[in-house]
Amino acid sequence: MNDRIRHLLAQMSALEDDLRTALHEQETSVLYQIKGKRVEFEHSIKEAHGRLKQGFFHWLVTNRPQNLITGPIIYGMIIPLAMLDLFVSFYQVTCFPIYGIAKLRRADYIVFDRQQLEYLNFIEKFHCTYCAYGSGLVAYVYAIIAKTEQYFCPIKHARKILGTHARYPLFLDYGDAADYEARLEEYRAKLAKME
Repeated sequence: MNDRIRHLLAQMSALEDDLRTALHEQETSVLYQIKGKRVEFEHSIKEAHGRLKQGFFHWLVTNRPQNLITGPIIYGMIIPLAMLDLFVSFYQVTCFPIYGIAKLRRADYIVFDRQQLEYLNFIEKFHCTYCAYGSGLVAYVYAIIAKTEQYFCPIKHARKILGTHARYPLFLDYGDAADYEARLEEYRAKLAKME
């Protein structure tokens, strides 16, 4: 990878960090404060949220019928999601220490805080909890797989692919075989130091 690309990647990473920080500061300063595991809203905002809350029967009548019909299919996915969670967590707990890779915390990816929103009824809170688990789990799995890929095969693909992880741009170019084994060990050493 040439110096220009390395410099651009560093700039992108710094800008993404700045954007995340700015968005978080804007959100927390305006609407809420995080105190431990609790999210606390200003009293007036909390009251406004309470007034917006739909009762269960009103929600049921105004909800789209297709949402109710497909509910069993969506919630049936909990079984494969839970199994994925179990197997990937087991893989990380058993293999990452052997590889010298720092383990990821599930709690950094799977966050349950939407149930504290007063404008959601109990069904909406249940939906939000399920979605937080599913999307958080996929992000957690994706991060574990990204670390695994960096450890075993830090080589870019020949074809352009969508949805690459943040580690991917730093991988070796496709077909660049010079000193592959030595550079693979460098990637593994970097991975052990990163966390």
